[in-house]
Amino acid sequence: MLYIDNQDMMDATLNLALEEYALTQFDISETYLLFYSMHPTVIVGKNQNTVEEIDTQYVQDQGVAVTRRLSGGGAVYNDEGDLSFSFITKNDEHSFHNYRRFTEPVIRALRELGVPAELSGRNDILVEGKKVSGNAQFATRGRMFSHGTLLFDVNLDNVAKALKVRREKIESKGLHSVRSRVTNIRPYLNHDMDIHEFKKVLLERIFAGEPQIPQRHITEDDWAAVSEIAKQRYRNWDWVYGKSPSFNVQRTERFPAVGIIDVRLYVEHGRIQHCRFYGDFFGEQDISELEQLLVGCRYSPDDIAAALGRLDVRSYFGPIRRDELLGLLY
Repeated sequence: MLYIDNQDMMDATLNLALEEYALTQFDISETYLLFYSMHPTVIVGKNQNTVEEIDTQYVQDQGVAVTRRLSGGGAVYNDEGDLSFSFITKNDEHSFHNYRRFTEPVIRALRELGVPAELSGRNDILVEGKKVSGNAQFATRGRMFSHGTLLFDVNLDNVAKALKVRREKIESKGLHSVRSRVTNIRPYLNHDMDIHEFKKVLLERIFAGEPQIPQRHITEDDWAAVSEIAKQRYRNWDWVYGKSPSFNVQRTERFPAVGIIDVRLYVEHGRIQHCRFYGDFFGEQDISELEQLLVGCRYSPDDIAAALGRLDVRSYFGPIRRDELLGLLY
């Protein structure tokens, strides 16, 4: 097994791109181990509806990045206090769905550090009944990776805030995350250390017996290819939001000077395909004009605002502010 040193890269999109690059381009006969941390980021599973999983206002206000990974499973919030790991190897008949094979070296290392870790259910590592690691897998062309989080010293308050959805009603066929009781690893260590020492100790335990940890060095050409993957996939709105399953949005609100406005949206590939407004409001203009204006628009606050432009929304609903309408639509 070879260790991939990501040079302490904290950009989640580059780390996911490096993982994908190693999966598809590195020597198929080798097994690799990659560790990575990141600035605050929400990563949704491959089959999830992104807007169902995040508090859009919170992640925008706090500068939390949002991206989608290749593997399935639920949404996770990561920050500088998380250490994620990825084993990249051949996809043989004994590996895919075999989470124990890939979590066991990590669990063994954690126990040596005094942490009473155990694999629970299909793919979680628990400590005293609380989740410290969720794991997922992806396979393609005879290769696979099995990756997971390690909540070392994550801001747990932000986990709930970033993944809490305030939307009144969204219905889709996307896989919903199951909110679990989570905890950090650091308080359970037999002696305190920071995340850098934690990674170093884990590497030493996993590569036990090796006089020097063998590495697959990343060249400038490798990084150039990784950067292109990050741009084309993990920073691409069509991948992060447009790949979400189709969904319906229904939101209703009563505005004191206007009355009730009920909006129904059908969103497919991240774009509004159907829009209808109902309610007891009075407007001078035909509401169908506004509905058609929004059809084809990306379902995001900035794109909806741009579609409305300088439109006087009062002519459709009466005395309502533009920001109030935007708050209803998203």
